[in-house]
Amino acid sequence: MQLIFLNLTFLFLIAFLNTFSQSEKEGSSNTTVNGYRGIWFTLNQFSTYGDKYSGGLGTYTAHHIPMAIYAPEVNKTFFVYGGTTDKQARHLLCMIGSFDHKTKMVSKPTIVHDKGGVDDPHDNPSIMLDGEGYVWVFVSGRNTTRKGYKYRSKQPYSIDAFEQITEEVFTYPQPWHVKGQGFFHFFTKYTGVRELYFETSTNGKTWSDDIKLAGIKASSDIKSGHYQVSNHYGNKIITFFNWHPNGNVDKRTNIYYLETSDFGKHWQTITGISINIPLQDVNSMALVSDYISQQKNVYLCDVTFDKHGNPICIYLTSKGHEPGPQNGPREWRCLYWTGKKWEDNLICTSDHNYDMGSLIVNGQTWTLIAPTENSPQVHGSGGEISMWQSKNKGHSWREIKRVTQQSDRNHNYVRRVVNGVPPFIYFWSDGDPGKQSISYLYFGDYEGHVWQLPYTMQQQEELPHQIR
Repeated sequence: MQLIFLNLTFLFLIAFLNTFSQSEKEGSSNTTVNGYRGIWFTLNQFSTYGDKYSGGLGTYTAHHIPMAIYAPEVNKTFFVYGGTTDKQARHLLCMIGSFDHKTKMVSKPTIVHDKGGVDDPHDNPSIMLDGEGYVWVFVSGRNTTRKGYKYRSKQPYSIDAFEQITEEVFTYPQPWHVKGQGFFHFFTKYTGVRELYFETSTNGKTWSDDIKLAGIKASSDIKSGHYQVSNHYGNKIITFFNWHPNGNVDKRTNIYYLETSDFGKHWQTITGISINIPLQDVNSMALVSDYISQQKNVYLCDVTFDKHGNPICIYLTSKGHEPGPQNGPREWRCLYWTGKKWEDNLICTSDHNYDMGSLIVNGQTWTLIAPTENSPQVHGSGGEISMWQSKNKGHSWREIKRVTQQSDRNHNYVRRVVNGVPPFIYFWSDGDPGKQSISYLYFGDYEGHVWQLPYTMQQQEELPHQIR
């Protein structure tokens, strides 16, 4: 009997250790969490004025697109973000939530993928809906060491449970679903540098080979790299991307533009000049803005369209990668194709390269929602959020409202909802870039009203708290 007891104890101990070990591995979860808690992160690249970027980064990066989408069939907004386990933790959970526009309530968020101890929001998810209403979550990998994953909801318009579809190598997922054609997925591969790729699928389960879109070579044997933002207007799929000379992301510069109207078979400039891919020439006809000659960095934020389908790109420029006044001012700029030519106009300035916001076009009214006010943590990424508005196609802008005021922590990475309807038009997170802090998530409407998502939830669905 004593031997049997010892054997059972040993087996129980092994099972316990295996369970504990598994909790530190990546995997799907399909469990809910009792509140919306954003991930906090520091890059640990410090200079005189603090870290290169840090703070509440639940809605990071600008190259995870989109992060929220409205479904009129069920009158709900679905949104993803990088969450965590509690206010002291930095354990990344790839989360999804939903807002019911009829009841005005949010669901408890669901863990789609547990990153197994990773604390890096570069692994944050993106979201898309397919033609049947299934919710797709694309979980970003990082380099070649951390894999990316595609998940599909088990039921249409539901976030209760997800099934893993693929495990593969991709970073910065940008999935789009084009009616009648299927998925078009922009992403990045690390090949010693960051090069741009895409893949397509009619059903989300069977995918094409990865096709390289851009990998500029400064010379025959030196590769560069890119970051991009993308969108689609009907069958027209577009991307704006910058250039990393010799692969150096701290020197990112220039702006290029490409579009396709046949699902990636052929690519062209805005004026219809054919471009062979992968694009490799730094002086290609795809070049829209030459910033290397001005010795300026380019940080891409968002891309959308006017009512005629002409693209509009929001971006920042600066004199260098380190935070602080020596590389200011950071200029927020609006690059717009009028239908005949590119126009590029100044919107405003702010104090950090990694201030990030989104542009919402509502008829003749263009509204930038972004952390352009530099307090409370000056020279840190993010700040107080303001609304800047143009009613003359980006020629001139004026600040019309301070969306947040007298905050304890900087707000950042304001993300536009695809096909958004009030009151959930955009959402973001906060956090102190100078020290580890809690991170709340918020959403807002056209008038600048703000709701805070519940940090702790007792019920399966609860009302967000309106703070403005």
